[in-house]
Amino acid sequence: MLDHLAERILNSEKNAIARGISLVENESKQAGELLKLLYKNTGKAYLIGITGPPGAGKSTITNALSKVLRGKGYKIGIIAVDPTSPFTGGALLGDRIRMQESGSDKDVFIRSMATRGSLGGLAKKAKEACEILDASGKDFIIIETVGVGQSELDIAQTADTTIVVLVPESGDAVQTMKAGLMEIGDIFVINKSDREGSETLGVALRTMLHLKMTRESDREVPVIKTVASKNKGIDELYDFIVRHKEYLETKGKLAKKRRENLLKQINELVNNKLENKFWTEDKKELLEKRISKISEREITPYDFVDELFL
Repeated sequence: MLDHLAERILNSEKNAIARGISLVENESKQAGELLKLLYKNTGKAYLIGITGPPGAGKSTITNALSKVLRGKGYKIGIIAVDPTSPFTGGALLGDRIRMQESGSDKDVFIRSMATRGSLGGLAKKAKEACEILDASGKDFIIIETVGVGQSELDIAQTADTTIVVLVPESGDAVQTMKAGLMEIGDIFVINKSDREGSETLGVALRTMLHLKMTRESDREVPVIKTVASKNKGIDELYDFIVRHKEYLETKGKLAKKRRENLLKQINELVNNKLENKFWTEDKKELLEKRISKISEREITPYDFVDELFL
C-alpha cells in the first residue's frame, strides 16, 4: 500500500501528496516508512522561506510569487504554517482563499499546516512535508510562516533562501533585530511600501544590515519594496531569489547549508527516538509516584533523574 502511495506521489498526484502530508501531520507510524521510500528522489527542489510579523502580507506575496514562478514554467509547492487551525476562519482563512486561484493549477500544491496549539515538532513536520513535495517533482517550495517566534524561525531556516517581510507599521527596526530576523534574512521585503514610513524603514534596515556585515561578508543583503496586492516589485523579488540561488551555488554555500540542515535533522531524529525509547511505562509510573515528593522538596529532580538511569 505504501509502495503504491509513494509511486503516486512520484507521479505528482495531488490526492496522494495530500495523503502523504496527512500521515506526516498526524505523526503516523507509516510516515517514516513513506519518507524512506521517497528519500532518494528528494534534494532537487529549491526551498524559499517567507517569514515576518502577522499582517505583513506574506500570503499575498506568496500568491504573487507563485504566479511569477508558474509563468516561467516551474512546478510549485506551498506550505503555509498557521498558528491555529485553518478551519476556525478569520483573516488567515481569508488569505488561503486568496490563494485558491493558484491552488486550482495542477502544478501548484498548497497545504496549510496548523500548530493546533503546540509549536513543538512543527518545524520537523513542515520539513517532512517539503520532502514529500520535493519528491513529487516540485521545482520550488515556498514555506510561509505566520509570526516570528522561535519555531517559525526554525522553519524559515530550513529554507535555501529566507525572505523577511516587513511593513512600514512594523515599527522600530531595532525590534525586528531583537526578534532574530536580522540574522536569518537573505532578502528583506518592505511590503505595502506605498504607505507612509516605508522610506524611513528602508533606510534603517539598510543601515543595520550594513553595520552587521563583517569582513568575511561577500554579499550585501538586499532590501526591496513591494506592493504585493498590486503585483508591484514581485518580478524584482524573483530576480533577487535567482541571484541568491546562483550566489549560493557558485560559492558552494548551498551544499554546505543543506549539509548543516541534514545534521540538525539527524540530531532531532536521534533525540526523538531516544526520548520515545527511554520513557517506558515503568519509568512513567515511577515519575507519577515520585512527582509529589519532588514537588514537596523531599526528593530533588536531579536525584530522581539519576534514579531513572540506574
